[in-house]
Amino acid sequence: MSFDFDATVVGAGAVGLACGRALAKRGLTVLVLEKEPHIGQGVSSRNSEVIHGGLYYPTGSLKAKFCVEGRRALYAFLDSHKVDYRKCGKLVVATEEAEVERIEAIFQQASANGVEGLEHLTGAQARAMEPGLNAHAAILSPESGLFASHDYMLALQGEIEDAGGSVVLSTPFERAKALPGGGFTITAGGEGGATLTSGLLVTAPGLGAQDVAARIEGYPADRIPKGHFGKGVYFRLIGKAPFERLIYPPPIPGALGTHYRKDLGGQAVFGPDLVYVETEDYSVDPAKAAEFEHYIRRFWPGLPEGGLTPDYAGIRPKLHGKGEPQPDFQLRGRDDHGLDGLVALFGIESPGLTSSLAIGEAVVGMLHND
Repeated sequence: MSFDFDATVVGAGAVGLACGRALAKRGLTVLVLEKEPHIGQGVSSRNSEVIHGGLYYPTGSLKAKFCVEGRRALYAFLDSHKVDYRKCGKLVVATEEAEVERIEAIFQQASANGVEGLEHLTGAQARAMEPGLNAHAAILSPESGLFASHDYMLALQGEIEDAGGSVVLSTPFERAKALPGGGFTITAGGEGGATLTSGLLVTAPGLGAQDVAARIEGYPADRIPKGHFGKGVYFRLIGKAPFERLIYPPPIPGALGTHYRKDLGGQAVFGPDLVYVETEDYSVDPAKAAEFEHYIRRFWPGLPEGGLTPDYAGIRPKLHGKGEPQPDFQLRGRDDHGLDGLVALFGIESPGLTSSLAIGEAVVGMLHND
């Protein structure tokens, strides 16, 4: 049967574009649908732009596997496309004796995950690297870094289009229906939208994952995992950035916690925290500065009084609520939902940006196994 496109991807964030690129690399004609007027306007534009080493995730999980594989592939991709990045390294810091056991567990987890170059540091060694840091002990992860995530997404879009594919903006996905002989009819574009046919379908719309799955005829409602909005806000430092490396305290329940980075523009940014919300509210309450100051002074006692200014907020597509264990990425194929030629992604939060190239390759592998 002839289709308008070999494959359609819903969502032009980092993961959707990486899926589109992986499909286009296989010689398929690819369409990427994006509801916003620009690529990467959702989860992909409201994060820390950190390249994660792969330290924290349970060994054997998709997060651990894709983070390490994706990070290795990402540095090579950034080099080949001349996308700006800085492999600055990360210090995971125990600010007191009681936290040493927690960071040692992270070291063991990271080693089991195949993370390269890890080092134990004494407090004195950590302070010699980053004067002004309060550190009882630390772990150095030299593979961690920062990158220009939007330039990365533009490069992914360029590869899709160079291969003859299309990234279509301001075109929301409306619905899809499986065809009897394979493939899908897809309607997109809002009121009076266009209908097209596609042999394969990948849904990677971030916060909209549950809604999009519910709009696919025949997708079992009981196989759509419940979603939660995890909001995190960021504050920027007024003044000179105090540290060169990423600084991370031990993780908080459900997230990695409020950390420090010196962004590619040379400014210091702290965040995110984690609060569960019901709607996509991207406001930043200036009153939260006091809470941030108290937390940051655990690892940077020299933070000036009143030195923080509100910056931005992001919302992460979480599959767990407050107090619940943090689940793995969910890549749902035919064995889960019963529809040939469809892979639906759920809960692609951190480290999804770092993992994006590896996720794209895994999605192609799942579709080929169909």
